This record gives sequence, structure tokens and C-alpha cells, in this order.
Amino acid sequence: MIKVAKFGGSSLASAKQFQKAGNIIFEDIDRRYVVPSAPGRRFDGDTKVTDMLYQCYNTACKGDNFTPILKEIQERYQEIIDGLSLDLSLESEFREIHRQIENRTGIDYAASRGEYLNGILLANYLNYEFVDAGEVIFFKEDGSFDDEKTNDCLGDKLNRIERAVIPGFYGTAPDGTVKTFSRGGSDITGSIIARAVHADLYENWTDVSGFLLTDPHVVNNPEVISTITYKELRELSYSGATVLHGDCILPIRREGIPINVRNTNQPEDDGTLIVESTCIKPKYTITGIAGMRGFASINIEKDMMNTEIGFGRKVLQVFEECGISFEHTPSGIDTFTVYVHQKELEAKEQQIITKLNKLVRPDSIDLETDLALIAVVGRGMRRARGTAGRIFSALAHAHVNVKMIDQGSSELNIIIGVEDKDYETAIRAIYDIFVTTQA
Repeated sequence: MIKVAKFGGSSLASAKQFQKAGNIIFEDIDRRYVVPSAPGRRFDGDTKVTDMLYQCYNTACKGDNFTPILKEIQERYQEIIDGLSLDLSLESEFREIHRQIENRTGIDYAASRGEYLNGILLANYLNYEFVDAGEVIFFKEDGSFDDEKTNDCLGDKLNRIERAVIPGFYGTAPDGTVKTFSRGGSDITGSIIARAVHADLYENWTDVSGFLLTDPHVVNNPEVISTITYKELRELSYSGATVLHGDCILPIRREGIPINVRNTNQPEDDGTLIVESTCIKPKYTITGIAGMRGFASINIEKDMMNTEIGFGRKVLQVFEECGISFEHTPSGIDTFTVYVHQKELEAKEQQIITKLNKLVRPDSIDLETDLALIAVVGRGMRRARGTAGRIFSALAHAHVNVKMIDQGSSELNIIIGVEDKDYETAIRAIYDIFVTTQA
């Protein structure tokens, strides 16, 4: 077998965490390719190395002295080196980083150095070969990921290497500069590598024992999801679940490579297995609950709207012209509502209202703010009767007013809009009706 193991920042934040990761890797000879994140927080109140690097670069751009911050970062790595008793020096790397930041090479370069340095360190500790992600992962001129070029290059490179460490989060743009994925992009790197080497399993090691059924900050000790499909994970990740970067699924989905989310601190736990499809029935009707705050709705009313061909297109055209993406568009005979992120709307609300009035001549336009969207996701909902009814009943019992409901044609998810103040109450009510009372 071939396994790709990605370790998150909390799993590599200190020498002690490095040792845990090392034990996990050494206990299974199939874990041949390892993807590290930059060191994360060692304790509450600590700062992630990536955030320190952003701070370092921003300080340099202001013309202020960034050397003390960079020195502090270097001390973080030296602490790990000393704790592992490694014969390794990063002096030359930090001199180069100092020079590049001083020359304003780019914030992507600065941010990527956390993974780069951790990759060197981890390869030294494991006695694996170090492969710089900048040499094997590529982006296009427009900034999008160049999947085919990367897959060919990575496959050629890694098929000649028995065991390697490849840092996550970054690659190279066509002009040779460093380009990063969005935050959490080491998850994507891991899946890209898993696809390139035709891995049998992609392990994602973090600080939780798998994907939880909902946010543990809202519900105390929610259950772990044992098995979840790619589609379900995409829905939950898009709606706010944060254990994995949602885009990490795309490179390996076409290969059918399963993902196993595991806990570095509790490696004996099975974690969550993410698969293309499964005949395993979910324990509950729903697989998970996720949500996000900070939405607003634009409610448009116009008599006989349903007879006006192209009305919806014209409305969405306004948002396109203003550079704002929409989340949901529930509608009625004479009403059309658009849900968007509130921060994006606030900067352009009057521009949007003016354009809507000119283009579609509505009878009225009403804005509603401080809304939250909650996604109830589960393959089991397709076969269960009365799922929406149970949700409404639970929310009514909890005195939560439903502002919007939208169900996808796949019957895989139901989106509920509520007032922001009811967000946590709503999630607890839904969890209780499907999990607590059924357990």
C-alpha cells in the first residue's frame, strides 16, 4: 500500500508533537509520503508561525524593523531542533528569508516559509528525502492551480523516491514566484500528492478524532462521524465545517482515494473515513450540521414577477456587475430573495439597490441583516420521511423563527436561514431532535 500522511500545525507545533508524528509514521511502513503544515499554536494564546510570518512581511512593508519578529520565528524552530537533538542548522535559510522579505519578494513567499522550514526539519528527523513543493506544484497565469502539469511532474518525481517529505500550502507561479493556496491549503497539497502517487489512502492528522457531527463550541461533546461521503463533506465544508479544507477533495475524488481524518494525540482512535460512496448506513438520519453567521438578504417584490421572462437573470446580473456572489435565491410568485455575505453587501448596498430599481423596476426592495445559514446534511435523508418536518418542529419548540429553507435536488442537504441571535439555539435543537433523542 501507499499512504500519504498530512500533519496539521498543531501536530507539529513542538518537539513533543514532532515525536508523536514520528511514532505514527514509523509504525506503518506504508506511510511513505508526508506533508507538513507550519508549526501551529503550542498552547492557548500562542501564535501560529504562519501568522508571525504575515506580521513579519507587513512590518517590512511599513518600513519598520521586522528582524525581531523573524528572530522569534527562528527561535521557535531552534526549540524544536534542540528538543529532537537534531544535527541541523537553519541559519542559511533564515538569512535568505530575511533578504527576500527585505526586498519585498511577496507575501505569498513569506507565508510559505513556515511549511518550507518545517518540511526541512521533518525530513531530517524522519531521514526522508526533502522535496520542495515549489519544484513540483504549479499554478497558472490566472492564479488557478495547474493540476495536470503538477500531477505529471509530481508523479515523475515521487515515483523515483521511496519516502519523501513535501511541504504543504505553496507552489510556483509561471514567473517563478511563490504562490500559496488559501489558508488551510496544506490539506490540498496532501490530496494532490495522493493523486499523483496513486495512493491507497490519504491520512489527515490533526488535533481532533475525526469529523464531528457539529461544532463542539455549540454542542457539548458531539459525536464523531465514522464514515462520510465526498459529497456530504463538500456540503459541510462549504457551510462552515473546518476540519478539512473543502477543496482538498477535488484532486482525489476522480481517483476514488479515501481520506482518513485522525488525531495525532489519540492515534488509537479510528477517526472519520471519507469515501466516494458507501453501503454503510449512517447511524442517524443526518450526517452532520454546519453553519455560518454574517449573511444578509435582499428581498425583491413585484406583482406578476412570475410572468416576466428573465427576471431572475436580471436580478443576478446586478450582483455580478457589482462583484458580489450569492449564496441562495429562494423565490415565490411575486418575490425573489438573494442571500449574500453581509460584509460584501454593506460596501455596495446603495449601488445594488439603484441598479435593481433601474433594471427590474420592483414594487419594493427590503434588506434584512444579521442572518445565519445552517446546513443539515446527510445521505440518510433521501430515504427518511418527514426530515424537514422534524427540523421545523424542533426549531418551533426552541422558539426559533425560520427565515428561509432551501433543499437541494440531490436531497442531500437542507439549508435553513435564521436570525443570527438564534444560530446556536437552532443548531442545538436540530442536534437534539436527530441525535440526542434518537440515541
